[in-house]
Amino acid sequence: MHTLERAIAAVDAAANNPNEGLPEPVFLMVSRLTPMVNVDLLIQNPTDGTTLLTWRNDRFHGEGWHIPGGIVRFKETFAERIHQVARQELGAKVRFDPQPLMIQEPIVRDRADRSHFVSLLFACSLTHQPDESMRFFNGQPQAGQWAWHKGCPGNVLPIHRLMYRHVLESKTIGNCSRPFQERLGYESLCQGFAPNPTRTPSWTCQGASPLDPDSLPGAE
Repeated sequence: MHTLERAIAAVDAAANNPNEGLPEPVFLMVSRLTPMVNVDLLIQNPTDGTTLLTWRNDRFHGEGWHIPGGIVRFKETFAERIHQVARQELGAKVRFDPQPLMIQEPIVRDRADRSHFVSLLFACSLTHQPDESMRFFNGQPQAGQWAWHKGCPGNVLPIHRLMYRHVLESKTIGNCSRPFQERLGYESLCQGFAPNPTRTPSWTCQGASPLDPDSLPGAE
């Protein structure tokens, strides 16, 4: 067996069950070879316009509030990942509009690991309230806590500020994706991102057209 074939066999063995996720070394290797597809869950209170965010402490993107989301696993549907994110990050259940509000393509130009994503934002609404034991009240937020936010908080993850500030500051999105899509116009949304303001921006992010809703899994 050639060296490359042996290496591939070793990776296959390490991956074990990719439907359940990958060991971090394998995941990072895959992220250096191909874009990652992720879903983000926009959950807003239609009464007061607040948005449900969770606190993340991430060695790649830093720490801060962010729109809950996750990377789609092998042979997993968008619907399955959306429901898993709601359960794992919020202890909640949701229904969602199967047509994404927007599709963006963030790329980190000066990093190899986890540097290219295709991000789909879905409008969701709660059918079961989040786990109160995971709620943030005061002090320093901890990884995995959630809270309702009015507008775009100052300590939101920089990449989500770049991608979604206009969404977080909107008071009229609610569960109505079509009017928001028409206002958005799918123009390019992100033109540069630098976690360190002294660095040259390394992110680019392009908007895209919505997917055909008939090609997506239905809301559950």
